[in-house]
Amino acid sequence: MAVVLSLGLSLGSATEANGQSTAKPTVKVWFLEGEQMVQANRPGSTPREAIQALLKGPTSAEYNQGYRTYVPAGTTLRGLTVANGEATVDLSLNFGLGNAQNLDARLSQLVHTASGFDGITKVQLLLDGGTPYGMFPGIVTALPITLNELETPDVPVWRATLSATGPSVPGLLAAQRRLVSLGFLLPGDADGQDGPQTQTAVLAFQKWEGLPRTGTLGPQTMARLKTATHPTPITKGGPGKRAEVLLDRQVVLAIDNNKVVRVIPVSTGKPSTPTPTGNFKVYAKYAKWWSTPFQEWLLWAVPFNGGVAFHYFPEVPPYPASHGCVRQMATTAKWLYDFSVVGMPVKVIAGSK
Repeated sequence: MAVVLSLGLSLGSATEANGQSTAKPTVKVWFLEGEQMVQANRPGSTPREAIQALLKGPTSAEYNQGYRTYVPAGTTLRGLTVANGEATVDLSLNFGLGNAQNLDARLSQLVHTASGFDGITKVQLLLDGGTPYGMFPGIVTALPITLNELETPDVPVWRATLSATGPSVPGLLAAQRRLVSLGFLLPGDADGQDGPQTQTAVLAFQKWEGLPRTGTLGPQTMARLKTATHPTPITKGGPGKRAEVLLDRQVVLAIDNNKVVRVIPVSTGKPSTPTPTGNFKVYAKYAKWWSTPFQEWLLWAVPFNGGVAFHYFPEVPPYPASHGCVRQMATTAKWLYDFSVVGMPVKVIAGSK
């Protein structure tokens, strides 16, 4: 399933006295917001103007809104020809340098931006006049590239598996029950056995309390458990479900009728692609959401700000590391997916301490 977001900024239009529109023509340029494509408008009417606008990147206003480009700064357009629905785009060599995910994203930006003009349905990429053989892993750049190829999933869906539960540990059941009472662990997971659910709950507790983020019940964590109080929402809200994303603590508070029902450890956007702060609302739920720019699946995705979403991801470090989304472990992602409803308020907060 290909999902493309059209959230571009409108340039508006003027109207003459006779009622005829005097709006200047615009071209569509594609950037990223979180894990998905997002459209912006620029003055122009030709593929050359669109690609040149793409190379300039988002405006400061768009950047503040969360738009990002993966096209390297300083990339230049060396040449462009269009024939029989195919655009041959010659860019400087630096367009093909970088890690694999960045390469996929910038190629998606280019093909989306070039497509549609003068009947263009495919793009042949050249770098410094030559074919970039082997420079874009998983994508055959020796042949023209189409949007359909990029938007069609070509990798298997992630398998969100949990490691096996460990043996019973003396004294663990009491700690688990304490985590349940505080809103970090679900009641059914208090079984006296160590495992991923308990480790996730411990990590969430450590993040909330400002302790070292180890995921293990060491002496410091055990001592804090005895005196900790139940987390409360950072902001006031109305009745019903809502969520707060606390960037400084790297947790999500799932709230129902102004009571925190679960604290979830997450990994939000890294410094170069931060998760935008502000007030948003869940606008959809996808059991599996294909990320065209990064060529990967997002499971149990709950988008609330363009391409920014809660979702499962195999790698969830205890610090900000995503493209702007709110990554979760398999231990919590399906639960939050089920908890969320379309229209649910989501507030992303920079500082909560």
